[in-house]
Amino acid sequence: MTGVEGLDVEGVLAEARSRTGGLEDLGPGPFVEPLGRLVDSLEAEARLNDVGRLISNERMLLHTVNRLNYANDRKQFPEIAQQKIERPVFIIGMPRTGTTILHDICAQDPASRAPLTWEVMFPSPPPQTATFAHDPRIDQCAALMPQRDAQLPGFDAIHPMGPQLTQECVVLMGEAMCTPLFHNQFRVPSYQDWVDDEADHAEVYAVHLRQLQHLQARHRGDRWVLKTGAHLWGLEHLLATYPDARIVFTHRDPVKSMTSYASLTSIVRRVGSDDVDPAEIAEDWTNRLRKVLMHGIEVRTSKDYPDAIFYDMYFQDFIADQFREVEKIYDAFDLPMTSAAANAMRAFIGDNPPGKHGIHRYAPEEFGVVPDRVRAEFGAYIDHFGLVPEPAQ
Repeated sequence: MTGVEGLDVEGVLAEARSRTGGLEDLGPGPFVEPLGRLVDSLEAEARLNDVGRLISNERMLLHTVNRLNYANDRKQFPEIAQQKIERPVFIIGMPRTGTTILHDICAQDPASRAPLTWEVMFPSPPPQTATFAHDPRIDQCAALMPQRDAQLPGFDAIHPMGPQLTQECVVLMGEAMCTPLFHNQFRVPSYQDWVDDEADHAEVYAVHLRQLQHLQARHRGDRWVLKTGAHLWGLEHLLATYPDARIVFTHRDPVKSMTSYASLTSIVRRVGSDDVDPAEIAEDWTNRLRKVLMHGIEVRTSKDYPDAIFYDMYFQDFIADQFREVEKIYDAFDLPMTSAAANAMRAFIGDNPPGKHGIHRYAPEEFGVVPDRVRAEFGAYIDHFGLVPEPAQ
């Protein structure tokens, strides 16, 4: 099986073994077969330039190295397998519906445990409480950020990132080699078709559980606070793995979320490709996200989940008063809002006002998005949650 320039699946595995000192055990569950699907799609469809080839190669290697290290650490540190994940909080919903800033706010609670960018990028060995705030991997991760800023000028206006900011589960899913992250970063529609229609998402959550056990083994919190819209793909498997989950389901006018996501995806893909079609991106992802959104709603309404709690958060309510909306979430989940949590959250909100990193401007016509058509296509969703159109920018 051939892959991107100078690298095939066996090449990825060989280089990953080299970078981990000869580790070979990838742990249980599929990995090599979906890796092959991604490599083939990158080669045939992604229209990569030289930078894109380098970035895609390194991304596959990062996830392969991490997968090897997760499996090896589990053998070395038996306490990992004993960890219990209880009442985790998940923030899910369509892209660009306030999930990132909500996640960051909730992570300010000293009782919360959210995965941070540095530990998701470099999870081995398991992080420890004593060194968590000054682990050398923080600087190792930070060293990569200036390069990202040069590649993606203005990206922080859309999606702020940093070594000690929260990271989302769509990145963790890379270690299962089954994640919509790849089709956001690269044009890999055949691979994404497999994620949408064929992949076993039960395996994604088997890996996800092992990852949370790993990260909390030596640095615990009272509860995990996690987020990504990618949980809509396998919501039934999330609920099977974490039956006592607390789920914040975020909602927004789909015209806004689809247009904003098309803008973000276009910016990200242009780093690795000189042939990016914003209208194609919008049409492709609008169709996919409508399908997976309705899947999530069907899972939620098709049966009872007696130990799980759902809370619906509306984007317009959130931007009107962020802290008040967090208070409502805490009330719904019966979580204590301590003074330490409230003070930390209010301080974070005050230090991160809208537009701090710039304004993300976009218009539907830039991406071939026809508002009336999108709202008609998402009519069942709009009616179900009583959404109203947002004004144009």
